[in-house]
Amino acid sequence: MASGDSGIRETARLVRFAEHEARADTLRAQLADLRGTIRLAKRTSNLFRARTATSTPGLDVSEFTQVLDVDPLARTADVEGMVTYEQLVDATLPHGLMPLVVPQLKTITLGGAVTGLGIESSSFRNGLVHESVLEMELLTGDGRIVVARPDNEHSDLFHGFPNSYGTLGYALRLKIELEPVKPYVRLDHVRYEDTEEYFAALDEACRNGSADFVDGTVFGPGEQYLTLGTFTSSAPATSDYTWLDIYYKSIRERGTDHLSVRDYLWRWDTDWFWCSRAFGVQHRLPRLLLGRRLLRSSVYWKAVALDRRFGIAAKLLKLRGLPPEETVVQDIEVPLSRAAEFLDFFRREIPISPVWICPLKERPGGVNSPLYEMDPETLYVNFGFWSAVPLDPGEEPDTHNRLIEAEVTRLGGRKSLYSDSFYSEDEFWRLYNGDAYRKLKTAYDPDGRLLDLYSKCVRRR
Repeated sequence: MASGDSGIRETARLVRFAEHEARADTLRAQLADLRGTIRLAKRTSNLFRARTATSTPGLDVSEFTQVLDVDPLARTADVEGMVTYEQLVDATLPHGLMPLVVPQLKTITLGGAVTGLGIESSSFRNGLVHESVLEMELLTGDGRIVVARPDNEHSDLFHGFPNSYGTLGYALRLKIELEPVKPYVRLDHVRYEDTEEYFAALDEACRNGSADFVDGTVFGPGEQYLTLGTFTSSAPATSDYTWLDIYYKSIRERGTDHLSVRDYLWRWDTDWFWCSRAFGVQHRLPRLLLGRRLLRSSVYWKAVALDRRFGIAAKLLKLRGLPPEETVVQDIEVPLSRAAEFLDFFRREIPISPVWICPLKERPGGVNSPLYEMDPETLYVNFGFWSAVPLDPGEEPDTHNRLIEAEVTRLGGRKSLYSDSFYSEDEFWRLYNGDAYRKLKTAYDPDGRLLDLYSKCVRRR
């Protein structure tokens, strides 16, 4: 019976791969039929860049949503590019496995996290999402479907694809490493008043290897929490932050907590970190009425899209006689040695709280992308902040974002490109290795069928 079951599973796997190849061939034909510059056509996005209205044709990748295979012995998964991390986690956890890095929001896709930069609380030991990729099947701008690995003829594209944001090609399939999990995660929330002491403790937590997950939340001066997560086989009781209770508030209220491993991975999604407060759903009554199904980041994202389309928030501010606001939605990284300096700057100049803290370090043997180079010996600190800041009379609408960009550059850091950027073209290509990018663009999209990185991320085309 076991042998028969194995044969059935293998047949099903072969069918899934054959169906994938058919979808890939159809997409390649679609690309050949389109004219001019193209972009990806999909219904969802976790990007926060405003986009200039365009008639640019879209490449329909909506069918690339299958988990093709999970191999529990090799600890790998083959996944199509539009598979969300929610789908992927649901496929791997029954095998006692998870991706090495699981970004915070359920609807982030694997392809999006690799061509962008995915990070989470395991990044201090596993690096960024792309560092656990073993191979990528990519549809390039010149119409080829190539399989890129770190040691084959497309190794340059394999290493250069991260941080290219779909400007070199699109991920149709990816093979990634997985790691074993235990059923529960124990959380210890440790408060620090002194900033230097806080970052020293973060450094020690990342070095001593006793925690499986490390991140932090800064609520204000003197209230800085380091959260240490450790896999455990049992738990005295587990908390539930998928409906009435709110995870980020628990950080101030509980010294120790326990979550199932699945709830830990999605602890931030229910309230989009803390951004759900902007939608008035952190009170008990609306949470009761909405239920678990609607308390999730994908629902809030739809509300944001409506606001962008109709300018609702700006109109309400004007009606109330309040000053206009600048949206400041960014993730930046600086070396640990400059983290306290950045936080001091942020407190002086940017009135946003809380702030998320996440340490990261290049994984030994991982993929170091030339478009987002990291010093392998350096521990970096990611700061995530997502809100809006009132503008003083006469201030330009990009004032605070430009301040942040300048300070991050001064401190030897960089920022992710999923949101608005304001760099000059010369500075952008200096920071994101324009020489390496142009070589890849020439090799895989010589006719410029896809937008270039600066046009997409700064000019917002």
